[in-house]
Amino acid sequence: MKYDSPTILMCPPDYYGIEYEINPWMSRSQQSDLEVARQQWESLYALLQKLGARIELLTPVKGLPDLVFTANAGLIWKDRVFLSLFRHEARQGETAVDRDWFQQAGLETIEMPEDYFFEGAGDALFCGDTLFAGYLIRSDVKAMQWVAAEMNCRVIPLQLIDEFYYHLDTCFCPLSETEAIYYPPAFDSYAQQALQEHIPHLIPVVDAEAQRFACNAVVIGKSVALNTGCPELEQALLERGYTPHSTPLDEFIKAGGSAKCLTLRLDGECVAVWP
Repeated sequence: MKYDSPTILMCPPDYYGIEYEINPWMSRSQQSDLEVARQQWESLYALLQKLGARIELLTPVKGLPDLVFTANAGLIWKDRVFLSLFRHEARQGETAVDRDWFQQAGLETIEMPEDYFFEGAGDALFCGDTLFAGYLIRSDVKAMQWVAAEMNCRVIPLQLIDEFYYHLDTCFCPLSETEAIYYPPAFDSYAQQALQEHIPHLIPVVDAEAQRFACNAVVIGKSVALNTGCPELEQALLERGYTPHSTPLDEFIKAGGSAKCLTLRLDGECVAVWP
């Protein structure tokens, strides 16, 4: 499948809610307001269209509340997608739905080997020709190495050490081949050093803005869509020539997600250089 413009997969939040607890953000006693969540999702949808993205839609399925977080459906590579194999049983039903959509869209689907937990673009992000791979909390390092071998690309595993930042895209966001946003305390010391050695320009986010999911942003060219409440990051982006566009996404933070989690770039991220 060839795309002639930035193309993003999203899933309306018709059945979104906190039905289980699989990360520290989730509490069944603190439910999301579905009407507000719908308004926030629609605002993000409209913003991304305004920024030049074409949006494809995945049909929501009752009983799969996290299907709305399409970033976890898989990792796109050319006309293929490496399907996720979720660690938590509560999310494992999403894979069949994702598989069907990708196949109907003309993408070749690649299954993970048995017991190789892998949570798609939530934990695997290209910055240039290197795949940066978050592991330990959700995805396995062996799964990341297998995916990189299939693509014949360099992979740099990054160990995540804070349960609140359980996916790589909650604490790391490539902006260009040489720039990225990150939250250092989410990584072990080796991972912090690896990021500093391989990405020349890193923008650290402060604790308060990391908790607003500042790193969970969508990059389209020089535009960056992100949650509200991140003024320091917005200023840093402006200084580097980017235009931040904030939109409220608090109802999705209740489940541990924000702008990036709600999207999957079908044409590949702007900063990805595939081998």
